[in-house]
Amino acid sequence: MASIIGSCVSLSLGCAAASPYDYRREPDPRTSEYLIGPLDQLSIQVWRNQELSGEVAVRPDGIVTVPLLGGVKAAGRTPTELQSELARRLAEYIRAESVVVTVGVTSVNSYQFTVSGNVEHSGVFTSQSYVTAVDAVAMAGGPNRFASDAIWVIRGTPSRRIPIDLRRAASGAHPEENLVLIRGDLVVVP
Repeated sequence: MASIIGSCVSLSLGCAAASPYDYRREPDPRTSEYLIGPLDQLSIQVWRNQELSGEVAVRPDGIVTVPLLGGVKAAGRTPTELQSELARRLAEYIRAESVVVTVGVTSVNSYQFTVSGNVEHSGVFTSQSYVTAVDAVAMAGGPNRFASDAIWVIRGTPSRRIPIDLRRAASGAHPEENLVLIRGDLVVVP
């Protein structure tokens, strides 16, 4: 009886190990256009209309203030989407054929993630470029002596736990485990 229970337990553990996490279903922010976020700096240029052009900051509520239009939602949109919205709305005030709008991101300030747990310096980190899970742990000073190799990325609403073997991801043997973080991710090092 004990050997049957032991066999069942080892079989069930073996099945769990045989079905690893599907990392391909996680988004890679490098494969799509950047989403504007709060505190990002934008350059809005309206061709032949210098008085409507300039540098603007995205407020914490995600809004930018544009001459003639007032507040326009920018956060959660791509520069292309914001550009289209501004051109459409400015066409009400300017001849449509002369409304040419360009939106560029001049400073990325909204790309933030948190690293907590058994690292040297846990906290909220920002970066001007995309960061992988291994890079995030390194930015936090690396794992301390109590850290486990099994870390988690907590992502989304509702949140989901993405398992990562830190040693395997750092070695490059399993690059799929070294996920590129998205804005708001939490990296937990137990």
